[in-house]
Amino acid sequence: MPLTPRPSIVVLAAWVCLLGWAQAAPVAAVASSQPAGPGAARPVTVVIGSAAPLTGPQAAYGADNTDGVRMAIDELNRQHISIAGRPVLWVLDAQDDRGDPKRAAEVARTLVVAHVNGVVGHLDSSCTAAASPIYFKAGLPEITPSSSDPKLAQQGFDTFYRIIANDYAMGAGLALYAKNGLQARTAVVVDDRSTYGDSVSHAFSRVARRLGLQIVAHESIQARGMDFSSLLDSVKAINPDVVFFGGMAAQAGPMLLQMRSMGIKARLLGGDGICTPELARLAGTAANSDVICADGGVPVARMPGGEAWHRRFTARYGVNAFELYAPYAYDATMVLAHAMMKAGSTNPAVYRHDIRHLDYDGVTKTGIRFNPDGELVDPAITISSFPEGRKTALSK
Repeated sequence: MPLTPRPSIVVLAAWVCLLGWAQAAPVAAVASSQPAGPGAARPVTVVIGSAAPLTGPQAAYGADNTDGVRMAIDELNRQHISIAGRPVLWVLDAQDDRGDPKRAAEVARTLVVAHVNGVVGHLDSSCTAAASPIYFKAGLPEITPSSSDPKLAQQGFDTFYRIIANDYAMGAGLALYAKNGLQARTAVVVDDRSTYGDSVSHAFSRVARRLGLQIVAHESIQARGMDFSSLLDSVKAINPDVVFFGGMAAQAGPMLLQMRSMGIKARLLGGDGICTPELARLAGTAANSDVICADGGVPVARMPGGEAWHRRFTARYGVNAFELYAPYAYDATMVLAHAMMKAGSTNPAVYRHDIRHLDYDGVTKTGIRFNPDGELVDPAITISSFPEGRKTALSK
């Protein structure tokens, strides 16, 4: 299906703002560090917890997140930073939450008991939902580089931060693209019954209806199931223009293959859960021209520090290591570190109040700032497809 002129990131961001999903925040001071000198005091150890699935279907995402944190910690150690006159040794505590909310709560309690100084995580919205109350009760700051459920920022937890766009922004952008970019008139919406899947699919549906796109069915599938024949029989009978999937690439890839084997021609749309090279690996040539996805942020090549960061990341972890969230995990780690530097303290009870008053120039964004609810100020989204199996931005 030929593509019509595409909306730009600027247009999408502006349109999302008109819906009332962006807020302003005051400009804050830039964090600074004090290098250690001769005769410096005894070093202080700062432990950054990383919580993500390191085993199971989402292990590739989890390794990506953890590598981003690890890379930031290594670079912080090379900078020989001192806080309150004491040189800092930065240490990673990487925990496997397996993408399971019950396990995520256990991980959160483990990190709290271990007295880590801050947390980057979790990856899944359901895991972050389970862990956030534990971090809040302990007064321990957490920055998620990937959990996108808007409700996470509506709980009143002053320890919660999100460094990407939320599902409202991604769902709205995809609905706008389906209507204006693909000229779609009908859609079937499918979710994987996860917190993330439910959130992003309902965000898409709500905006799509407001734009005049008909949602002819909304179905749910079993988490981690791979036989979609019953669902796709219904989809084939409906014959929609697009199928929106709220879930992850581990299921989206096989689903797309089964759609094509059954002669279903609808485009597959989805949020950041499917917007990863893993989808192309799983779906093969079926992904080449039939997938439209959105993720929070911009491609690495357009990030202010993206290309230099990507060269360092590839040199360390290999050309196929990068999935999606590593630069956000990297920046989340740096935000925690710079808040400590600004506060002159590594104590979470002290420095966590300075996170909201940072204006940090990161790899992913110049001027990383947060609203009072922990949402990123002025988040961007990118619409992408997979020509020749390579994730490629459609919006400019």
